[in-house]
Amino acid sequence: MARRIRIVIESIGHRMVDSIWRLGCATHFMLLVLLKSVPGFLRFRLITREIYYAGVMSLIIILVSGLFVGMVLGLQGYETLQKFGSESAVGTLVALSLVRELGPVIAALLFASRAGSAMTAEIGLMKATEQLAAMGMMAVDPIARIVAPRFWGGVFSMPLLAAMFSVMGVFGGYLVTVIFIGVDEGSFWSQMQSSVDFRYDIVNGVIKSCFFGVVVTAIAVFEGFDAPPTAEGVSGATTRTVVTSALAILGLDFVLTAFMFRGVS
Repeated sequence: MARRIRIVIESIGHRMVDSIWRLGCATHFMLLVLLKSVPGFLRFRLITREIYYAGVMSLIIILVSGLFVGMVLGLQGYETLQKFGSESAVGTLVALSLVRELGPVIAALLFASRAGSAMTAEIGLMKATEQLAAMGMMAVDPIARIVAPRFWGGVFSMPLLAAMFSVMGVFGGYLVTVIFIGVDEGSFWSQMQSSVDFRYDIVNGVIKSCFFGVVVTAIAVFEGFDAPPTAEGVSGATTRTVVTSALAILGLDFVLTAFMFRGVS
């Protein structure tokens, strides 16, 4: 019995040490990425190409998801507010839910699933096929040439995707509540405009999406660069990117919400 307890304690200790060591490696790696980002900004074409692959190629899933999320919010909000005679406030419900919370969070989760996993798989495959090692042999820094442009492409894309998600969500709520159900259009927009504050709602939502973009893209490029050079290693790194990003987004969302919206009426 004592031996089993010792084995369990040792296993937990090894995992904690490995986690701390891996966190330190990730921090050191991201510092290198930031230091070696200057060549990427000097050749901004590399970053714009990654913005296209990470942002533009994710537009379809972002726009369609935002539309349906807004439609569901409008329908559920109308059914709930109608019981209290406040169905005209459904526009406020849809807008605040999307701009403050659902827009940045769901867009970040979709971004991690689509663009983050693609970044990890691409960098991991380049490592497995020794393309990164070949760049080093030719005196080309793989972090500056491969990792940094993808990192900044993801960081710049995420806030734009979150904004488009929120816009499509509001449009979806408008379709359901005004066009299909028949809520007064003037009340829908006027209530929304009077309740949504630019500083506390829109700006804080943009700040959230910027944080999510940094975290998701950092996890994606690190997992790809650190992936074992095998098919199984790349597959595991891609899975870790999606799972770790989802947990990081939800945890960071709680922390940011606690600081941003405390005491806001």
